Amino acid sequence: MAVSPVRPRDEGTVADTAADSLCKRSARPWVLSATILASSMVFIDGTVVNVALPALQRAFGASATDVQWVVESYALFLAALLLVGGSAGDRFGRRRVFTLGVGLFAVASVWCGLTGNVMQLIFARAVQGIGGALLVPGSLALISASFPEIERGKAIGTWSGYTAITAAIGPVVGGFLIEHVSWRLAFLINVPLALLVIILTFRYVPESRDPRASGSLDWTGAALASIGLGCLVYGLIESSNKGWSDVAVITTLVLAVLMIAVFIRVELRHPAPMLPLRLFHSRNFSGANLLTLLLYAALGGGLYFLPLNLILVQGYSAVAAGAALLPFVLLMFSMSRWSGGLVDRYGAKRPLVIGPAIAAIGFALFALPGIGGSYWASYFPAVLVLGFGMSISVAPLTTTVMNAVDQSLAGAASGVNNAVSRTAALLAIAVFGIVMNLAFNTSLDRHLKTLHIAPEKLHAVEVQRAKLAAIVLPSEASEREQAALKNAIGQSYVSGFRWVMLLSAFLALGSALSAWMLIGNRPQEEQKT
Repeated sequence: MAVSPVRPRDEGTVADTAADSLCKRSARPWVLSATILASSMVFIDGTVVNVALPALQRAFGASATDVQWVVESYALFLAALLLVGGSAGDRFGRRRVFTLGVGLFAVASVWCGLTGNVMQLIFARAVQGIGGALLVPGSLALISASFPEIERGKAIGTWSGYTAITAAIGPVVGGFLIEHVSWRLAFLINVPLALLVIILTFRYVPESRDPRASGSLDWTGAALASIGLGCLVYGLIESSNKGWSDVAVITTLVLAVLMIAVFIRVELRHPAPMLPLRLFHSRNFSGANLLTLLLYAALGGGLYFLPLNLILVQGYSAVAAGAALLPFVLLMFSMSRWSGGLVDRYGAKRPLVIGPAIAAIGFALFALPGIGGSYWASYFPAVLVLGFGMSISVAPLTTTVMNAVDQSLAGAASGVNNAVSRTAALLAIAVFGIVMNLAFNTSLDRHLKTLHIAPEKLHAVEVQRAKLAAIVLPSEASEREQAALKNAIGQSYVSGFRWVMLLSAFLALGSALSAWMLIGNRPQEEQKT
């Protein structure tokens, strides 16, 4: 049954208000369906691309930095423009902006699937990021606008659970397509999902907006955020190849600091900023976003390197690497409705301290395996513990963010929190890349010194350092020499991977500490912004 749009309150009678209420109630299952599918499309894309990175390195002869940019160009625009996406939904209609984002994401996915070189792929991924910035905040904003506060926690828990299970299928299906057909289909699987979301949205989802929103969008702030984050990420990534004393690295890092400082100044003075700083007057909102920054930096940075380790070092197929995190997402799915109600039962603080602390243990367990060993003994315990910790954390975190502000600012609040999580992953991948390169090169130097192999063969390996575990072994080396070189490269990558996971564990512990210090135990302890 089609649902008609909700009419403004000041134009109707009591009967109209009751009808509008009934209309909204009947639309709720379709709102959940559309937002779950759309969000799943974005989550699937992120996980599938990580599994596809080794195939991209082989297809384009790309360096580790090149494939880092395939991920980072997407994450950059997604993070920088999420705030504009949330504000645009509040002003121009959440359904309208949400649908525009879904359509743009689908078009960019086709471009990714048909691209001819790595640079084109990087640009296409940037366009995907713009589409994602429009649809992601719209997902939670539509839920928040359609569900009363008493039901919102469970609705968000349902959204979290079903997006997790959908995202779980993505890497497995994507891995199968990568292994047996082509990496290109890993991007093209977004298209049928996008078409279904658009049909559901236009047919069933009512429009909603903030009646107080007016004026133009903060394009100046969006530009400054994009330039500032872009320069920061470029400087961090290129420092691994060019060194910290390189003029381009120094210049971009200085420019990043200047752009971010100007951005904050503009936001303080803008009449309708894309980042409403008054949201941070809420202690719960500030604490939840600090927790998000630290926890999602750990998650995004750590899990970026996991598929590369599994495929390039441990010898997993793309399908097996895609399935490695299945227990993680299945656990989140099975616990989602329960965890969505934790805030109502125990308050926000307890689950947001316990969950990240458990996740920290999971990250630390990832640092234990070497090369070889079964998945069940090496990685399954870590995946299980991490999944349990994140299951306790995610729905209460999202509910805390949305409950900390007035419903009319739902789009802005969702945009801020999603921007924080995406910025965290964006910066973590760049910083963790530095840690990985430093540890990898230090270990590789140590291992190569112990090998009795001709200098020219060692040189053939050393000139490919930028590829990390994807180094191509010299064909002129003997079978014994190739085995020794492969072991040296693998051990060096595992050394870097261990440092990355221990850093993730440290960040997760920091997020638990931030919840303990900043987040109130009960929603009523907090006045909404």
